[in-house]
Amino acid sequence: MNNAQWLDEVKFNEQGLIPAIAQHHQSGRVLMVAWMNREALALTAEKNQAVYFSRSRNKLWHKGEESGHFQTVHEIRLDCDADVIVLQIEQHGGIACHTGRESCFYRKLTPNGWEIVDAQLKDPSAIYGEKSTNPHTLAMEASTAQSEQVEVLSYLGQMMAERKQADPDSSYVAKLYHKGLNKILEKVGEESFEAVLAAKDFDQDASADHKNDLIYEVADLWFHTIVMLGYFDLDVQLVLNELARRQGLSGLVEKANRQH
Repeated sequence: MNNAQWLDEVKFNEQGLIPAIAQHHQSGRVLMVAWMNREALALTAEKNQAVYFSRSRNKLWHKGEESGHFQTVHEIRLDCDADVIVLQIEQHGGIACHTGRESCFYRKLTPNGWEIVDAQLKDPSAIYGEKSTNPHTLAMEASTAQSEQVEVLSYLGQMMAERKQADPDSSYVAKLYHKGLNKILEKVGEESFEAVLAAKDFDQDASADHKNDLIYEVADLWFHTIVMLGYFDLDVQLVLNELARRQGLSGLVEKANRQH
């Protein structure tokens, strides 16, 4: 059967694309989801290597062309509605995700929100190069940096739970918990005031020193509010979830919702 015959049975969407799921041919684990157009699917079948269509770059994307993490295709399947492709693949290098993990699906839903459960196997800068100018790569690096920042906050939340049970003389945080809520709130108020003063100083003189002072004081404030959350056994992820929820709301809508 020629390309035209079997490709004609595939239902591409109005943009001429179809979602393609890459699944490890032995373990069955889903590694990533991308898009294909007609040409990408034809090339994948011809080369037995995954070729996708990058919507951000508006061009064909041979998986592994930058990272070296090519995907050998063992089997191509089409679902019952003919609008989703599954590729049974061998992942070269063991890394499918731009964050340096085996799978793009490395976050699991828990009672506290999305939790990262897969280790990073390789630093993305070592995969793509620190000075890449490719827009797709830059976007991936930004996403990775954002994930790492969230991990720092999550780690601090976990640390608070551990320090609550520790000897008061073993750390600053353990000593705060030992002194009780009033002392913690006193520190939150103190750090809030110092952050306000630093902001006023920076507004008057936008020097590097005042900028660093403001960043330092805000970091102190965030840290002590996380200590406060820990006192009530509230995970910092709950705050991150609330901030994520608000991304779809304007400030006025959010304020109105809180007043009802």
